Amino acid sequence: MSDKMAEQDVPQDFATTLTQLERLVAQLESGELTLEASLAAFERGIRLTRDAQSRLDGAELKVQALLEQADGTLQSVPFETTGEPPNEP
Repeated sequence: MSDKMAEQDVPQDFATTLTQLERLVAQLESGELTLEASLAAFERGIRLTRDAQSRLDGAELKVQALLEQADGTLQSVPFETTGEPPNEP
């Protein structure tokens, strides 16, 4: 498969990537795929996994850049799940 085809095969957002990975896992676990179809699904899963990891790495770099102080140190900010921004010191 060419690189261009592989790029087109990858979803445009992280949530879609995860959804497609979940579907692939379900198909593989069902045992209903032929060997050839299982190998193709596995290859697609590898591409999707690499894409997801790349997106996570990029997001981590963006967060670090946003939290970096003027002197180059990183400010430690706890992860808030309430949806409200953390209190500033």
